[in-house]
Amino acid sequence: MKMLVQKQGGTHLKFTELGLDHEILKAISRSGFEEATPIQAETIPLVLKGDDVIGQAQTGTGKTAAFGLPILEKIDKADRNIQALIISPTRELAIQTQEELYKLGRDKKIKVQAVYGGADIRRQIRGLSEHPQILVGTPGRLLDHINRHTVKLAGLKTLVLDEADEMLDMGFIEDIESIVKSAPVERQTLLFSATMPAPIMKLTKNFMHDPITVKIKSKELTADTVEQYYVRSKDFEKFDIMTRLFDVQSPDLALIFGRTKRRVDEITRGLKARGYRAEGIHGDLTQQKRMSVLRQFKSGQLDFLVATDVAARGLDITGVTHVYNYDIPQDPDSYVHRVGRTGRAGKKGMSITFVTPNEVEYLRVIEELTKKRMLPMKPPTEKEAFLGQISTGLETVKEQVESGDVEKYEPMAETLLETYTPLQLVSAYLKAVSPDDASAVPVKITPERPLPGRKGQKRGNGRSNGGSRYNKGGNGGSRNRRESGSKGHYDRNRSNDRHDSRGEGSRKPKKRNFVIHND
Repeated sequence: MKMLVQKQGGTHLKFTELGLDHEILKAISRSGFEEATPIQAETIPLVLKGDDVIGQAQTGTGKTAAFGLPILEKIDKADRNIQALIISPTRELAIQTQEELYKLGRDKKIKVQAVYGGADIRRQIRGLSEHPQILVGTPGRLLDHINRHTVKLAGLKTLVLDEADEMLDMGFIEDIESIVKSAPVERQTLLFSATMPAPIMKLTKNFMHDPITVKIKSKELTADTVEQYYVRSKDFEKFDIMTRLFDVQSPDLALIFGRTKRRVDEITRGLKARGYRAEGIHGDLTQQKRMSVLRQFKSGQLDFLVATDVAARGLDITGVTHVYNYDIPQDPDSYVHRVGRTGRAGKKGMSITFVTPNEVEYLRVIEELTKKRMLPMKPPTEKEAFLGQISTGLETVKEQVESGDVEKYEPMAETLLETYTPLQLVSAYLKAVSPDDASAVPVKITPERPLPGRKGQKRGNGRSNGGSRYNKGGNGGSRNRRESGSKGHYDRNRSNDRHDSRGEGSRKPKKRNFVIHND
């Protein structure tokens, strides 16, 4: 097995130098890209040549385009068979991959379809009857279509396993093995993964022919642009501390990670009760509900997204300013994925991780992995939270004064000045436009079972206690941000929607784009 190791930022190649045709280059240019990322620069020529490739790189390095561009280049439009199959761990990643490949292949008129659980299978079957050349799908639904004979892989030329380590964590390996058995032996296989645990290495030996490994080394696993803090607190204190942090920090767009589906539901309900514009996503929601939440983000109607790790996989929303780890992740790699949602494209971001007294060891392991020390942050006092609320009110006052559209109110203002002092009037106005103390609304969050102590874990592969990797073989807000008024494995086909429909807030929606960083 050949190994190419490329340091992040070490190669500067323009897409025009990679042997791609004019129609593909036109789509790349329309997307605003000029230079290939290191994994794209190394991988694209190998895929075009027909080699099997293992791509190892962190999220956000451009993996989708690394395999997508050469696949689009090689598609034979006269061939009505599925020529490329991309297996993705989650619905969201499958949808985003499909959208990205569709955009890049639009000028060549290449058909790309996605299939995933939780969506109408009959509609997917109708789409498959139109003979897409590229198919993207989640393992469970792909296997379902193969067994129904609505997906036939006899003409397959390229198979891609995307986010292979995530599929391993979710228990999809048997499904993947069954899918690969349906594919021709003579094919090109590409595998992309952030980490390469032993079961993934076994897959590469069984499924691939003399693969070339492209490994992109990052200087650090978490970006320098992200300020990382932790807050020591007991479980029952977290919610009040977090909403006070909102008042002090005024996040523009925040992701909040909870360990379980129940946790996500309760945090979401609590935030709504306190007037925050929030929604939650996890594996139990219907695809329709998940897409509805994403549309609300796109139109700027929400400011807080509460999510489990699995549900957030594949989502990449521009403009995330803060990540709140309500529950410290059990798997240290999950921390890297969570924090990677902010501090992108050179912008500043902040992450705050809540740590209970028995979870300090988990914090240390994360710091070991990321080679960064998290700074302690004291919970805001009531006075600090109040000052944060007032600063939000002041911003509102400044915006309205600077808007200039206040002349028509001046006669009424003069009348008020005859009765009250300027100080009384300004104080009353500040009180009106500043958010109330959110903690005045009581919210009860059910305590979660504490994470197992590291010394108490069993020896083995580090997958006990819900898939933790910590045991390595040893012993183991403001008013304008508020409305005006689990189980272990990812369950890929459940569609029980537990959320009710709530108001979407009164702030004027702002356009927020989704940017797919090709991961």
